[in-house]
Amino acid sequence: MKATFTLTLAALTLVAAPAFAAGKSCDELKTEIAAKLDAKQVTGYVLEIVDADKVGDAKVVGSCESGAKKITYGRK
Repeated sequence: MKATFTLTLAALTLVAAPAFAAGKSCDELKTEIAAKLDAKQVTGYVLEIVDADKVGDAKVVGSCESGAKKITYGRK
């Protein structure tokens, strides 16, 4: 379990850096993030597009619509 969590965090670190592209649609960015996670064989995750002010404690892995929306990562 701990190894999976560590691998997931490592994958998110690699994904999050380029994920803050301003010009992409939220759906396009979410698809790209999912593809990168899948390529790293990360399983059991959920990506959600939420309003920036509704993120709460969620792990943000992308930003879209000029920062108005965020893409969050969670475990199933």
